[in-house]
Amino acid sequence: MSKKSKTILLVEDDATLRDAFDMVLSKDFDVVTAADGRLGLYEAESRDFDIILLDMLMPNMDGKEFLRAYDNPNDVPIIVFSNLDSKTEIDEAIELGATRYLLKSWASPKELIRVVRDVLPKE
Repeated sequence: MSKKSKTILLVEDDATLRDAFDMVLSKDFDVVTAADGRLGLYEAESRDFDIILLDMLMPNMDGKEFLRAYDNPNDVPIIVFSNLDSKTEIDEAIELGATRYLLKSWASPKELIRVVRDVLPKE
């Protein structure tokens, strides 16, 4: 087991973004990645995570489908990290169980880490 105590599931279909977010987050957290919503759902249901970082537009299963399908028995915080910026999209994601909604185009790596730390359950 790693000495990093928190584990993040990063569900992102864009390989370049997935690798970049993984690199930034891996400095402070254990990160498991999934390339689409279906793989992300499998990971989320197979093991425990402290937080889920979820893209909305993905093949096989998009973020909304993931949120509808994921039972979230441990109330894992879910941060939607997307470029969809309409109020309707944001409200729907929150209604479906997202804890926070962060726009990729507005968030620097520092901001991403800050939001993740802010949303992580306190011990």
